[in-house]
Amino acid sequence: MATAADTTPDRAQVIDQVVKAYDIRGLVGSQLDETFVRDVGSAYARILLDEQADGSGSGLGGGGAVVVAHDMRESSPGLAEAFAEGVTALGVDVVHIGLASTDMMYYASGALEMPGAMFTASHNPASYNGIKLCRAGASPVGQDTGLDEIAALLDRGAGAVAGDAHARGTVGHRDMLADYAAFLRSLVDLSGIRSMSLVVDAGNGMAGYTVPAVMDPLPLEIEPLYFELDGSFPNHEANPLDPENLVDLQRKVVTLGRVDAGLAFDGDADRVFLVDEKGDAVSPSAITALVATRELAKHPGSTVIHNLITSRAVPEIVGEAGGTPVRSRVGHSFIKATMADTGAVFGGEHSAHYYFRDFWRADSGMLAALHVLAALGEQDKPLSELMAQYDRYAASGEINSTVADAAAAMAEVEQDFGARDGVTTDDLDGLTVVLPDNSWFNLRPSNTEPLLRLNVEAADDEAVAALRDEVLALVRG
Repeated sequence: MATAADTTPDRAQVIDQVVKAYDIRGLVGSQLDETFVRDVGSAYARILLDEQADGSGSGLGGGGAVVVAHDMRESSPGLAEAFAEGVTALGVDVVHIGLASTDMMYYASGALEMPGAMFTASHNPASYNGIKLCRAGASPVGQDTGLDEIAALLDRGAGAVAGDAHARGTVGHRDMLADYAAFLRSLVDLSGIRSMSLVVDAGNGMAGYTVPAVMDPLPLEIEPLYFELDGSFPNHEANPLDPENLVDLQRKVVTLGRVDAGLAFDGDADRVFLVDEKGDAVSPSAITALVATRELAKHPGSTVIHNLITSRAVPEIVGEAGGTPVRSRVGHSFIKATMADTGAVFGGEHSAHYYFRDFWRADSGMLAALHVLAALGEQDKPLSELMAQYDRYAASGEINSTVADAAAAMAEVEQDFGARDGVTTDDLDGLTVVLPDNSWFNLRPSNTEPLLRLNVEAADDEAVAALRDEVLALVRG
């Protein structure tokens, strides 16, 4: 447990560095070690017990324990064990499900009605690790829904956490892989799909563990890339959002020449990216639109959430399919909260996070992949033709600019464009500017770095380039 030395300014600085908006994440050793993580486990257990006692939150849920899972990073098993020690020190039981993708942990949290902790740093390099926390039913824990309280308890030290003496809780082990795989397949009608050939790049991450369990029963011939679990990421970073990390997948698809689709998962396999039979990347916005139409066919008239950086094709297509599109800020806590408020059936983000009401409003790259494969396998068109109807505009992708004063740069852009006829602006998340020709851009500050992130969409590549260059000239001076 924490000692008096733990409350030195160094510890306070570490707390400030690693407790992020949506999770806890930092460098292993210098920021995250087993002592620190053990204290996080005790702090989370303290919060859950207090909620259970006063009825202010879901507490331990119906399952009465905390689910713990971890990815394939070298540091993950030890950190997960230390967290479990911190939880059980307060008399709370732990169900340890071992190796898992993040969405598998969400499945366990939902199916078992327990809060959960997933040890992963997702797509970050091998030197990092982190903790994604959720409440019973996979409800997200973010800065305003528990992480700030954990940070405060960590800063105050062991005495603030321990409370009354407890009999130590127990740690039980449970294998959830087969149940997780069967549950995902139950959510998508895969009965009529044709035989297909895929290349799947697991990036040495958790998809190498979960893809065989989920997809082996289906009529799919899978060419595996980097399925070996290796948290040092020897082949490429497990971050398919960076085009450089799709190159191996694209090359393999083109070289084989008989492939229906390529799939790439990030390190903890909660996101999926696709390439078509030509090796061209498929826009996550197009996937959002496709999955939305499928969910609306099952649940007519439902609401679909999209963040403000997805293509404007998404709300257009949702409306055409009889649904109600609702725009959200970027980030899973905002998406999930908006889904809960509206009863939305589905939500999608430009970063390839896809959220499903039938999956406790949690995100699952695997479930999104099954929807795309079902849509592809129900008909004979290649993936490029299937997706063309959902891909209506040209986009820049995310462009980062290092700035000394993000607020001043955004104010200058808003002043310049806001003075033009027919231009509208809003500040739901950063600055969004819509021009009279319906081209638009969003400029958002990074939460953790001195960066401004620019996304532009317009009718064609030439219009995107012109608008992009105009905005960047203002941002970069």
